[in-house]
Amino acid sequence: MQRMDAGMDLLHSSGVELVQYLQMNYKDSQSWFTFISLAADLRNTFFVFFPIWFHLCEAVGVKLIWVAVIGDWLNLIFKWFLFGQRPYWWVHETEFYANSSLPVVQQFPITCETGPGSPSGHAMGSAGVWHVMVTALLTFGLQKKQPILQKWCLHVLLWTMFWMIQVCVCASRVFLAAHFPHQVFFGVISGLIVAEVFGRIDTIYNVKFKQYLKITLSLFSFALGFYLLLKVLGVDLLWSVEKAQRWCARAEWVHIDSTPFAGLVRNMGALFGLGLALNTPIYVESCKEKRSQQFSFRLSCIVASLLTLHLFDSVKPPNQTEFLFYFLSFCKNAAVPLAAVVFVPYCVSQIVNREEKEKLL
Repeated sequence: MQRMDAGMDLLHSSGVELVQYLQMNYKDSQSWFTFISLAADLRNTFFVFFPIWFHLCEAVGVKLIWVAVIGDWLNLIFKWFLFGQRPYWWVHETEFYANSSLPVVQQFPITCETGPGSPSGHAMGSAGVWHVMVTALLTFGLQKKQPILQKWCLHVLLWTMFWMIQVCVCASRVFLAAHFPHQVFFGVISGLIVAEVFGRIDTIYNVKFKQYLKITLSLFSFALGFYLLLKVLGVDLLWSVEKAQRWCARAEWVHIDSTPFAGLVRNMGALFGLGLALNTPIYVESCKEKRSQQFSFRLSCIVASLLTLHLFDSVKPPNQTEFLFYFLSFCKNAAVPLAAVVFVPYCVSQIVNREEKEKLL
């Protein structure tokens, strides 16, 4: 056990050295690293990528939600099992630097994540989501008869872009002192595995609402049951929240929406909302008719969805009471697929129908 602790201390200390190196040599890139971390947040999958891809290709949109939700749920379970540290609090609590001065690790407004550190949720989510999108682009691009050289160039271009994005996400999480290098690496590998698995599961495209409901309840019940079981056994899986509150440079940088249960209810809401949306009569009427195959209709739905969801995202649930915050967060994220899949296409369809009737008169 002591050897294992010593090995982890060496791994963490080398990670802190990389954090310091990035912060010292790339301090002028702080805004870039902050932007990358914000862009890699999983909420952008729900509020940006999902509505775009769903109206371009329904199957890709559905897969995005499944990969994002299941991947983030697994990320939570991994974090609860692994008890991973984060650089910004580890340097203050470790005894590794007992005979020397503590390394200076700078914090930023988005550094103080409250969940355990391993694996990185940003890296895992980014790898899974971008893998889905890149493979979809390759599928569309390779449908046309092209010379082998063009196909090869397309593969190289898209996968080079994919890995550049993952490197930027990993570097940003390390720069911000939110993760150690081995945690972002583990996150990328885990995200790729989740995406690859769901690339081979076709049943997700024909799931009925009852099955969506059962899966949502099962995932939530397992996570909550696991937490309560260990709580009874004397293990508090929310140990990292106290560390974040103690060692974060500013109290206002610790947000309730970064807690483990906040991510859980957000994902369960999105999955529940998708199941409800795909099994409503309005969806069948508005999205299965011939007009939905027209690019102008799809483009109108994309623009309207992005605007509507931007308004949704600007409304933040009150955080004075945790239960109320979690409940409203669930409802908010359940409304995202409902708006993009049902409400917006129905409204666009009604507007187009009215314009066609006016033209006939």
